[in-house]
Amino acid sequence: MFEYTARPDLLKDRVILVTGAGRGIGAAAAKCYAAHGATVLLLGKTEENLSAVYDAIEAAGHPQPVVIPFNLETALPHQYDELAAMIETEFGKIDGVLNNASIIGPRTPAEQLSGENFMRVMHINVNAMFMLTSTLLPLLKLSSDASIIFTSSSVGRKGRAYWGAYGVSKFATEGLMQGLADELDGVAPVRANSINPGATRTDMRAHAYPGENPLNNPLPDDIMPVYLYLMGPDSSGVNGQAFDAQ
Repeated sequence: MFEYTARPDLLKDRVILVTGAGRGIGAAAAKCYAAHGATVLLLGKTEENLSAVYDAIEAAGHPQPVVIPFNLETALPHQYDELAAMIETEFGKIDGVLNNASIIGPRTPAEQLSGENFMRVMHINVNAMFMLTSTLLPLLKLSSDASIIFTSSSVGRKGRAYWGAYGVSKFATEGLMQGLADELDGVAPVRANSINPGATRTDMRAHAYPGENPLNNPLPDDIMPVYLYLMGPDSSGVNGQAFDAQ
C-alpha cells in the first residue's frame, strides 16, 4: 500500500472536481478531499448517488460540496463549455481534477467485441475525459498549484487478453497523461499523473471478477493515501508519473 500521511488541512481552500463521484473510489476520494478542507465538485450521471455523498460530507461538517449531474456518455461540446463557465463564475479557478469515471464494457476476445461496444467504452473513458480535462485547463492554470489525476489500470500498462476496449482505453489514458504532463512541464503550475487503484472492493471490480471474494480486497477508503498525496502540495513538482495505490 502507498504510504503517506496527510495533514488535516492539506487541501484547505482548494476547489477539486471528481468525476464518477457518486460511488466507489470516486465517492471515497470526494469525501476524503472534503475531510482535508477542499470544496469538492461532485460530478456524475446519477443525481441520487451524488446527493448521498453530498449529505455525508455536509453531515461531517466539511466544506459544502457542489452536486453536478453530468452524463459523460451523452454530453455535447457546448455542455463542457457551460460547465467550465459555471465553475469560473462560482469559484474563479479550479485546483484539481480527479478523472475517475469509466466503464469496463464487455470482457471478451477482440474478434467478438462489437464496434458499438468498443466505441462506447472509448467515448466515456477517453473522449469525454479529454473533453473535460482540456476544457478545464484554463481554469487549472489560474491556480497556483493544480493537479490532474488520471485513473489507470494494470491492463493499461501491460496488455492482457480479453480486456478489450477497457484495456485500450487505459493505455490511452496513460498516453494522455504523459503528453499533457510534458506540455505543462515548466510552462504552467499544473501537474498530471496517473493512479492504478489495483484490486479494490467496488461494484466495478465485482462485475469484472464475479468469482472473486471481495473481502480479500481493500475498501476504497484504504487506498486514499496516494490520492491525497497527488492532489495536495506535497507532490508539487511530481509530474508525468504512473503510481500504484497498492
